[in-house]
Amino acid sequence: MKNFKELGLSEEILKSLAELNYSEAMPIQEKAIPFILENKQDLIGLAQTGTGKTAAFGLPVIEKITPNKDLQALILCPTRELCLQISKEMSAFSKYKTGLKIATIYGGARIDLQMRELNSGVNIVVGTPGRVHDLIRRNVLKLGQIKWVVLDEADEMLDMGFKDDLDAILAETPKEKQTLLFSATMSKSVSRIAKKYMKEAEEISVARRNIGADQISHEYYVVQARDRYETLRRIVDMNPDIYGILFCRTRRETQDVADKLQRDRYKTEALHGEVSQNMRTQIMDRFREKKIQLLVATDVAARGIDVSDLTHVINYNLPDTNETYVHRSGRTGRAQKSGTSITVVTSRETRRIKELEKEVGQEFVKKSVPIGKDICEVQLFHLIDKLKNLKINEKQIKEFLPAIEEKLKDLDREELIKRLVLAEFDHFLGLYENAPDLNNFVKPERKRSEDSNMANIRINLGKKDRIDVKTIFALINKQSKLKGAEIGKIDIQDTFTVFGIDKKLADIVEKAFAGENYHGRAIEARPFKGSIRSGRAGGGRFSGKRSGGRKFSGDASKRKRSNPRKFRQEGVKKANKRRK
Repeated sequence: MKNFKELGLSEEILKSLAELNYSEAMPIQEKAIPFILENKQDLIGLAQTGTGKTAAFGLPVIEKITPNKDLQALILCPTRELCLQISKEMSAFSKYKTGLKIATIYGGARIDLQMRELNSGVNIVVGTPGRVHDLIRRNVLKLGQIKWVVLDEADEMLDMGFKDDLDAILAETPKEKQTLLFSATMSKSVSRIAKKYMKEAEEISVARRNIGADQISHEYYVVQARDRYETLRRIVDMNPDIYGILFCRTRRETQDVADKLQRDRYKTEALHGEVSQNMRTQIMDRFREKKIQLLVATDVAARGIDVSDLTHVINYNLPDTNETYVHRSGRTGRAQKSGTSITVVTSRETRRIKELEKEVGQEFVKKSVPIGKDICEVQLFHLIDKLKNLKINEKQIKEFLPAIEEKLKDLDREELIKRLVLAEFDHFLGLYENAPDLNNFVKPERKRSEDSNMANIRINLGKKDRIDVKTIFALINKQSKLKGAEIGKIDIQDTFTVFGIDKKLADIVEKAFAGENYHGRAIEARPFKGSIRSGRAGGGRFSGKRSGGRKFSGDASKRKRSNPRKFRQEGVKKANKRRK
């Protein structure tokens, strides 16, 4: 690795970096900084969250900006938290660059104050697409003199539905500018943005192994679905000093799990799309102050959260894609600190562990669910260490000591210790006194308990229509009556897709999709009586009934799809033979 002095940065910036204890450049910084300093060519930087992207684009942009009243750089990112984080880092980098002004623009804050700040003259705007677009429409934010546009976490912005805002914003920028696009993945939507708004862009890619992988250990627990929450609670109890994020798949699950943890006396809060901006701010402030030990969040709500000393990331359910797992686990093990990524799976989901091992380049360790005795032992010694290290304020307690000593004079030292420990420890003894061993199950579940509330729906779109899991979620959320619905397993076949949805909503799915189309093709949705096994609908071969009551095999089904006319003709010939 090179140090920052070798990258061509000025003494002003190097002085700021020294104060921030920045010495050696990370791979994306080592490649991007010299390129941006020496070229006006557009740049695509592919690197995961937590790899130092802010410095990669921020340092050279600060270096090249001329402090005056002109707006010269626009940095767009998906969330308020990421905006604030980037703005804070940019301010620290430019500490000794006199006259440079940075404005942070995001939704949920007073727009009049943001307008006043822009009118006073700024050099760099860091903002979310929605609020930036709003200020452009109000003719307050003018991009005519922009020299640099940075799209940070471009894939996340597009996934969150900011495509129209991005198109409108970029259309307002001058043709002669340098566009710097940074993303974790080069998805199709990111490629379209790059093709439309970038010219002969240089591409820099950083391997995933750079996401602090050496500092992150990966563990998993195999349990029955009904024991998922109890397993989570035992994992948390086995780690008394845990400070991390617990990822759930849906808003409802996120809130349900957070509510259960709160009832069970854990310091936790839920973070999802239905949490207001003000409440989100309060929750994040408490989380950073460590007044919350475990933040329960959806993937979307957790975007932009940057807390460098998380001890754990817990996956209550496996994410839909391996990329999402990499994003999640990369939130721990930062700043040269170690971290642990834990995943709770059922026996049918263990095949995904091998895929994830290949994705992150590390072996996952299978762990046994802690038993009550081990948890009680860990918690007991944690209590003793806490009492031993407790700082005593002599002044506060001095006047009460005589009365306390009088009350306790009949108890000897051993008896006093027992009573003190039991008073603090009684909760865990009662909780785990007769707790069963969750590792003792022989057969895998025949049916997941989570699926008992799910109904399967089949739609006439599949791999040939170039759809993926994100597309399915987008199509469902587009329907007002289905928005935010709990979705189960999704199985995408060549010509159709089957997905699980909350049974309460199953009856309205067909009507909700009526009249909808995907790239000109009418969407047909109807109930599917088969099951989704191992991520595939009905396994390799399908057996069902046609309208005539006769069964047909998977081979016949394939012939019907490949040449429906020929298939019908064969059917007519066979029927005529039977009549004869």
